[in-house]
Amino acid sequence: MNSYRSSRLFNVNRFILADYIIYSTFFSLSLENELTWDDSDWGSWENPDEEEQQQSAPWLQDCVLSLSPCSDLLVIAREHKAAFLSAKWRTGESGQEEMTLAVTWSGTLSAEEGECISSVICIPLASQKRSSTGRPDWTCIVVGFSSGYVRFYTESGVLLLAQLLHEDPVLRLKCRTYEIPRHPGVTEQHEELSILYPAALVTIDGFSLFQSLRACRNQVARAAAAGSDVIQPPPLAYKKWGLQDMDTIADHSSIGITTLSVFDQMKNASILGGFHASVKGSPPAMSQYITVGGGPYTGFFYAIEGSSQPLLSHVALAVASKLTSALFSAHSGWLGWKSKNEEESVQKQKPKVEPATALPVRFGLPDSRRHGESICLSPCNTMAGVTDDFGRVTLLDVARGIAIRMWKGYRDAQLGWVQVSEARGERDLATSPSMPRRHAQFLVIYAPRRGILEVWGTQHGPRVGAFTVGKHCRLLYAGHRLMGVNSVTSQGWQIHTQQVCLFDPVNGALRAVTIPFHLALSDKKSERAKDMHLLRRLTTLLRSRESEAQSVLLDIKHPAIKKQALESLLSNKTAPVSCLTSVTRALLASLKEQDPEAVDESLLQFCSSQLKLLQLYTDVQLLHTPDTSPTEPEQVCNTDIILIEEDLARVGPVLQRYTEMNTRPCVSFAQDSSEPLPVRTFLSQLEWVNGELRVIKQPDTDWTQLGSFLFWGCLSGQSPLQRVCETLQESGISPQQLLSLLLSVWLNKEKDILKCPDAVSHLHTLLSTLSSMKGAVDESWDGQCVSPWWQQVRTACVQSESSAAALLAALVAHRVAKNAITRLFQEWECVSLELEQWMVCIKQLEDVLALQTLLCLPSPQGPTGGSVTRCSVKTLLESGRGGVADCVSKLLFRQGVSPDLLRDILQRRGENEPTQHICVCVVLELLECVCQRFPNSLSPDVLFAHCSWENVVQWNKDPELILAQIISEGIPCDNSVSFIYALLSGVSAMMWQTFIVKRFSAAAFLMEKVSSIKFRSDVGMGDAAVRSFLGSCVQLLQTLMEADSAVEEVSAPDVCVEEVWGGAEGPVSIVELALDQRSVHYPLVQHHCVLASLLHATMTFCLRLKPLSLFDSKGKNAFFRDLSSIQLLPSGDTDPSLVAVRQEVSHSATLSTGARTAVMMEVQDKDVLGSQLLVLTGQRLAFSLLHSQSQTKPNMELLARLPPTRCTWLKAMDPSELRCPSVPLSQSSRLINKVIEMLPENHAQYSLALHLLEAVDSFHEEP
Repeated sequence: MNSYRSSRLFNVNRFILADYIIYSTFFSLSLENELTWDDSDWGSWENPDEEEQQQSAPWLQDCVLSLSPCSDLLVIAREHKAAFLSAKWRTGESGQEEMTLAVTWSGTLSAEEGECISSVICIPLASQKRSSTGRPDWTCIVVGFSSGYVRFYTESGVLLLAQLLHEDPVLRLKCRTYEIPRHPGVTEQHEELSILYPAALVTIDGFSLFQSLRACRNQVARAAAAGSDVIQPPPLAYKKWGLQDMDTIADHSSIGITTLSVFDQMKNASILGGFHASVKGSPPAMSQYITVGGGPYTGFFYAIEGSSQPLLSHVALAVASKLTSALFSAHSGWLGWKSKNEEESVQKQKPKVEPATALPVRFGLPDSRRHGESICLSPCNTMAGVTDDFGRVTLLDVARGIAIRMWKGYRDAQLGWVQVSEARGERDLATSPSMPRRHAQFLVIYAPRRGILEVWGTQHGPRVGAFTVGKHCRLLYAGHRLMGVNSVTSQGWQIHTQQVCLFDPVNGALRAVTIPFHLALSDKKSERAKDMHLLRRLTTLLRSRESEAQSVLLDIKHPAIKKQALESLLSNKTAPVSCLTSVTRALLASLKEQDPEAVDESLLQFCSSQLKLLQLYTDVQLLHTPDTSPTEPEQVCNTDIILIEEDLARVGPVLQRYTEMNTRPCVSFAQDSSEPLPVRTFLSQLEWVNGELRVIKQPDTDWTQLGSFLFWGCLSGQSPLQRVCETLQESGISPQQLLSLLLSVWLNKEKDILKCPDAVSHLHTLLSTLSSMKGAVDESWDGQCVSPWWQQVRTACVQSESSAAALLAALVAHRVAKNAITRLFQEWECVSLELEQWMVCIKQLEDVLALQTLLCLPSPQGPTGGSVTRCSVKTLLESGRGGVADCVSKLLFRQGVSPDLLRDILQRRGENEPTQHICVCVVLELLECVCQRFPNSLSPDVLFAHCSWENVVQWNKDPELILAQIISEGIPCDNSVSFIYALLSGVSAMMWQTFIVKRFSAAAFLMEKVSSIKFRSDVGMGDAAVRSFLGSCVQLLQTLMEADSAVEEVSAPDVCVEEVWGGAEGPVSIVELALDQRSVHYPLVQHHCVLASLLHATMTFCLRLKPLSLFDSKGKNAFFRDLSSIQLLPSGDTDPSLVAVRQEVSHSATLSTGARTAVMMEVQDKDVLGSQLLVLTGQRLAFSLLHSQSQTKPNMELLARLPPTRCTWLKAMDPSELRCPSVPLSQSSRLINKVIEMLPENHAQYSLALHLLEAVDSFHEEP
């Protein structure tokens, strides 16, 4: 790997002289892992092959380097060439993904003759998107040239703008970005870019620069796409200062805006103006600049805000031809459409250079022999490190302008700063929650002559780290972060920036320096700092050398840190339990050897409790380990097992069917396989409280894993039951919590339980043993009250959705409880409240098992049909009295069972006739079993009501489904006829008001508005679905009229449920809602039925008419109202114009007899046609019998022969709409015969047609 990087990086030198591509890799180093307390143990970064590669290293010292603060872009430049390297991921030789810096652009940057690159800086620009979390949008590369030009480029080498601000070489480029103030009184600093010349300093406002760079980048993109010649970047706002009273300047730092205190203001006024100097009321705001060089060695400059107005730059134009060359060529110069002479003339036209505003030095550190080389400002702007030609590193106090520390022996040193924030866990937030987080400053010094990298604590801190590195490295410190960030946009951001990196050209490694905060607390002899270091070293040792972990833990002095170290050790993933036990035992022994008064009591108790838990874990693990030695057979009560088997035989078929449906093969993953419980999970779920071992109860805690560790070996027959129970009893865990763990694993591992034939007998033994423990069953329990112990079992069973496992647990617990009661009373048979509770619970669980077996039927549509509904006794009790019927109705719809098929299944209930479909046979078998257990909740009429409601609910979700028979009048059952018709009327009215009337009115208004009808947008259905929908509306309204005519004016009957489910509470069921509905207004329903028939006929025969126009204003206003309300309906006196319109429509729709017969043969929906013809017959008979001029005796006799309900039906008919009302009874008889042929026998109006035919025929047979 080292040779690969070296060979690639060796091409950098060849690239700078010729055009070659370079690569570099990124690695990270943390001082936490490398720091030790003896200088002889400091880590080394040297490469064994470094001596062989020394010849290729010195070339880097002649290059200009800049690393982005985000470490995602590196620029290497020399003379007039540069290479941009961006971060990318690649697969290394070891097969792991690693970060690399690979070249993304290389070429020539100089545009003026003879100019060279003198300074480079990378400025990442923040994204303006709200979804950004602190990552840069893009990075701008700012390059300074010896000609004085400053040019701005993108990562791909595209020139954005160029600026000539001064006609001297650019010495240094530096940037100041936004920093979040750590204290309320700290002045918020503005962003800026500072450009240092030999005798001038230019500062560009950060906001202006940010907006200009964004605008230029957008214009460049548009110009490149449109082929435009020139872009027009906006001018920059900058200030230019002429630095005076210094002989030479090498480097600078812009501190920002500062405000002097009143004392400092008076002091400066006295020094500058003498005794008679005047002082202003408030200190002025000033921009502070520090320069290093010669005469003086360090100079301090202060520019009063407002003393110089910002200048507007004359930005050099970047033509599209130059954009093209930057993208496609790095050798042939700028290519474009202009001629060479024109290009030269453009380059010679330099922009106007503004004069500088004089800025004298305020004061400095005079040293005639010393010459400053570089200055590096700390992140908090309070200190600065300065290097000089004497090999010293001086630490300056920026505010006071004095040197506070100096290091010797660092010739050609390179500096950087690391700022570390205090972690939240290292301070007691309870005592000082409002205190801000502390920050520590560390100065990083790289001495290339010595090949060493040191880290020093400031201001007077010791050296906290030293590393031996190469002698040709470069220390890269940006000193800024993202540009374009402010106090608003930085909220919630996590700005990821590396502070100090070391670039080694020998092996191409780029390493980041990371320092822990605790090193700033005191010197290296501090016990706390040493303990914190040992704590981190312990974490490292747990991954590699576990044997040394014990000695490291014992070396820690502070009890709190020692407890933290032990907690870290116990929570380790890979540490074996033997290692944890030995380390904890050794720590406990060392604590007991100390003076009792000096030992921390909480640490001693913690060690003792954790050691007991580790011993319990080891004992249980050994008991579950397969052992070949013979074990004593478990003592099982054969009588109880026989009785349990008899109970299982009662539900055997259902239990077998349930097992078959729930033990099908399914996809499983490797991590889901049963593995031993990790020791850290075991320790995290148990705690010692007042000498008692308790299981920690949390809302999201799953006890299944812990219960499996303790009891699954016993339930599966792989572990000795008695020995496991004795071990658990001796551990101190209460019997109640052991019972909860046992029930948790039993109820949550149902599939495994059903596969184990002996699991029931093992559960019986475990329950018997746990019940006999001290504290399990209250000694004062007399059997005539409910036992909390057994109530805990019943509660777990009724709440579980594992129906089979819950029933098996209840059966076993019932037998164990009955034995205890029998022993208590010493009688052959006794009556106990506890046993009554068990009988009700078992009956409920058996019912739920049968219901859950039915609900487990797979959907014919496969996975798209929806997931299986899971239920429990608790959910059924909380779902109200209609919960069972609601579950079954949803299943029947998912199975695609139509109302006719459902009626057939219910009629064949109890019969052994073979069915054609296997699916129907399975549904019949399971549905019959459920109906036998829920005879009241699943009575045929109740089930039909719920199925009809579910049918309409699903149709409302997808109206394209053909809405078949919405509701049926039910089949004969034990309920009264009044109950059936009341239920039928209520459900029909609810369907109409909730789902039907909205789309029905939309269809009517749409047909009234336009002749060419497209229902998709307004009604949400296609033409075929609308046609079926209107036919269903006719059927629903006719059913509603018939049910209303038959219902008796009595109070609504009660809804009955089974005795064991009488305590169900929850939402009101559909049946209860239907029975509470108000009676409908029959004429209003008939009025809507006429409209529905008209709409259906219009859609069926494709008639071109406006249906609502055939009704007067009263009729229109009555439509779509609540069917139980009283509305004004049309009377017998009809407007002649309306009659004419009706006759015209009737005449246009009249066909000959042959044509009518042909049409009748073509109609597919015979039921709807028969219903409409029956209404027509009723209107004709109503006219002949009730509305003719002469009421004859035969007419009266014919009315007398009809039942009262049929007479009411005839009186509701309106013959005024008939074009030919006078029709002989013989024709009406033939029409009724046709109707009977069309209608099926189970149709709601079939009996009505028979009564009419019988009355008409008997009238003709009489002389």
